[in-house]
Order: sequence, then C-alpha cells, then structure tokens
Amino acid sequence: MPLRRPTPFPRPPELAYVLPLRWDDDAGLDELTAYLRRLSLHAAIVVVDGSPPALFARHARRWRGLAVHVPPDPGLTCANGKVAGVLTGMRLAGAEHVVIADDDVRYDAEGLAAVRRLLGHADLVRPQNYFSPLPWHARWDTARTLLNRAVGADYPGTFGVRRSFFERMGGYDGDVLFENLELIRTVRAHGGVELAPPGLYVRRLPPAASRFWGQRVRQAYDDLAQPVRLALFLSVLPVCAAALLRRRPGLPAAGAAVAVALAEAGRRRAGGRRMFPWEASLFAPVWILERGTCSWLAVAAALRGGVPYAGRRLKVAAHSPRWLRRQAAGGGSGALEARKPIALCVPSQNGLVDEPPHRHSATVARPGSIGSPS
Repeated sequence: MPLRRPTPFPRPPELAYVLPLRWDDDAGLDELTAYLRRLSLHAAIVVVDGSPPALFARHARRWRGLAVHVPPDPGLTCANGKVAGVLTGMRLAGAEHVVIADDDVRYDAEGLAAVRRLLGHADLVRPQNYFSPLPWHARWDTARTLLNRAVGADYPGTFGVRRSFFERMGGYDGDVLFENLELIRTVRAHGGVELAPPGLYVRRLPPAASRFWGQRVRQAYDDLAQPVRLALFLSVLPVCAAALLRRRPGLPAAGAAVAVALAEAGRRRAGGRRMFPWEASLFAPVWILERGTCSWLAVAAALRGGVPYAGRRLKVAAHSPRWLRRQAAGGGSGALEARKPIALCVPSQNGLVDEPPHRHSATVARPGSIGSPS
C-alpha cells in the first residue's frame, strides 16, 4: 500500500510548533501538558517523541487533542537525534511559519505573534532566551548569554523558520553536535534572510545542576566550529598562568573587569535589564575561566575521535560556511547535498510509518528533570 501524507489539522494552520523530545521519565509531564494546552490556542503542535514505548503511550494519552504526536521517522539516520525530530516535525507541520523549540522553552502569546510577524520578512528568526527561575548555575550560564549579546547574538533553544525555504534547502545535516549553528549556517549558505532581534525574549526553564555540569565540555566542543573563538578561549589558561608566574596579578584582574563590563553591556542591550539580573554579569570571568579550561578538554576529545554523545562520539561540531556554500551550490559531494534529509521524512496515514512506537536510537536522552533540554 502506498504511504499517504497524514492530514493532522482540519485546515492549514497559520502557525505550527514543532517540539522534538526524548524523555526517560515523566517528572515534568504535568507542567509540559499545561504548557501545550495553552500553546494549542495559538499554534498547531507537532510533538516528535523518541521516548521509550511506555512513556510514548502515556504521552499519547495525555496529549490527545492537543498535538499531533508521532515517533521520529525511522528512515532518518541522524547522529543528532534532535535534528531527526526537527526534520520529522517539519514534514508534518502544515503551516508556512513554524516555531522549532526544545522542551524547556516556554513561549507566551506575544512571543509567538512576534516570531510569526518576523517570518513575514525572514526565513529564520533567532529569539533571545532567558532563564526563569534563576538558580545559581543558571546565573552562571546567563553570563555566556550576556557576552554573546554584547558581541553579536546568542544561540537560543528555539527558532522561527519559513517552511518553504527549509524544504528548498533540503533541511540541514544531522550528523553534527552544534545543530543550532548548523541550521543558521545552512540558511545563510542558501541565501536565506536571518533576523536575530535582541529584544525578542522567550523564557527557558533552567536545567538541573547535574545536567549543567554534564554539559560543560560538550558545549565547549561547539567552539571547534568557530576557530577564532576557540583560539581565544584556549589562550585564557596560558595567559593567566604566565601573568601569575611573572607576579603580575593585575593582568588577570584587568581581564576580569573587562569581562564584567562586556557582559553588562550585553545585559543593558534592548531592555535586557528587565530579563537578566545584574549579578549575572559578575559571573562572566568565572564562565570565561570555565570555558578556557573546558576548551582544552574539548580539543583532547576531538583528538580521541569526538565528544561522547548519546552512546557514540560526534566528531564534527558544525560544518564551515565555505563547506555549506559549496553544498548549496551543488559543487561538492558532501552528506547534506547527497542526502537531502527533509525528503526522507515519508509519513503514512497513521503518522510516519505503519509500526508501533519505539525508542529511536538517534534521539537525545533526557535526564530526570523537565529543566533539561532535549
């Protein structure tokens, strides 16, 4: 029997919301269900769920009537499970304007309306996340956000995407670690218009402290896709050590002061003082020292074949802009051009394939906390 595309919505929605997730427990099920209920008033929701069968079935019962709930397409072999979820969800989203979001992102009606409005002029929209509530480790990680805002734009856990453009570019490569940067660079390589308004704030739940610590080296590995940034952080420890050995503690102290001032500039940008606490700027030197340390560990991981991720090692953080432009122009033989991943999502009348829900090996494990992103 030929596979048929499902019709999950009675009419094409004006805005779709794609949520890829994989949970190993349901600690945050009630909170997420309440969020989806509010969200369903403003967007058609597609949840791509790679959870084990028992959890998948429970989610299906709880979210019936709120969302189209499907497993990831088994035809996708992405090493990064989040990308498999996104590619699956984009195939099923019936709207031209689509919001992609991690399971810890919490939009309000105003934020959704703003993304939809901006997608009238852009192919990719990058909102600005902020943590709420703010435990100590979220303040620490907010320093990273503030420094990114000071020199450019932060990397959020959510994007707005124009679906027709996403399909024309063939999706994006799912065998990289830093999938957000890969998506951004792929859109740029295909000539897409990107908007990153620093004042478009979208709330994000903080991870558990154990998840925060577990992400330090993995996040530092992302910088392998940004060589200048990596070189800067690799220099932190040698410069500090040389200054201390020469009994010149004023140099690290001056660097710390500059870091705090830079973070504070990012905090004050586009009304950020309403969203980010002032003490987060004080964590900037601590975060830079952490990243400087973890960057060396990330380089060591690269030499060992990549960073551990979902039971395997991922070597590539993200492809270079030049490589992606070459694939977009059809002048190379890389994986993205050959695979055209969005075309692999072939849905059936029951969702994706005529088989029972199962645990998909290419989806990212979620620790026991709703605060942990998929």
